Amino acid sequence: MTTLRIAPRFRGPAQSGNGGYVAGLVGTALAAQAADGTVPRVRLLLPPPMELDLELTAGPASARLTSDAPIAEAVAVPADTLDDATIDPVQPDEALAAEAKYKGLVDHPFPGCFVCGPENPEGLQLKPGPLGDGRTACTWHPAADLVGADGLIDPVFLWSALDCPGGWSIDLDGRPSVLGQMSACIDARPQPGEPCVVMGRMLGEDGRKTHTASTLYDSDGRVLARARHTWILVDPALFN
Repeated sequence: MTTLRIAPRFRGPAQSGNGGYVAGLVGTALAAQAADGTVPRVRLLLPPPMELDLELTAGPASARLTSDAPIAEAVAVPADTLDDATIDPVQPDEALAAEAKYKGLVDHPFPGCFVCGPENPEGLQLKPGPLGDGRTACTWHPAADLVGADGLIDPVFLWSALDCPGGWSIDLDGRPSVLGQMSACIDARPQPGEPCVVMGRMLGEDGRKTHTASTLYDSDGRVLARARHTWILVDPALFN
């Protein structure tokens, strides 16, 4: 068991932790112990509180983040869960051009978001813009302060980077949503400063739920990581 706190830097909505970051904390704890041929699927149960002591426990089949109540839980699922999560990439210059159309620069439901918020100077500052075919694209140069003990970008931040590019494939202006579930597979990790491209794609809607996918590519066009998400339609006023 590990005790941790979510710092305000890692917020999504103003009063709670970023969904991709929190899913990454729980998912990577499980991935470190899970069997080969599986990936973590994390379900967010409550808005993750910030600056409170939280307990993270993990075993080979599940992991859980709790305070007074469960906040997030992960289970190991077959890796083929992510078979449709590899999104065809674009060249870095096309991804950079898409950023100019990023809707979050004008009207963002959670402008302090760690991953894509324009008002969080300590965030990843991703700008996933639409390509016009159901995909989003953006560039990412991971900062040096995101590295793990081995000098590569910590997997938690790869989960984070895979979060919002999927979300912005939804019409978040008309359908504001928060992350409810995320599955991810980390195939390799980039160096700090390495030019990367992140792709997102909408997969479908089901009532208040929307399903998306995302893929992270390195500077040579190789897949680094993939994810699938389920988003839940919400009233943003309840979270800010």
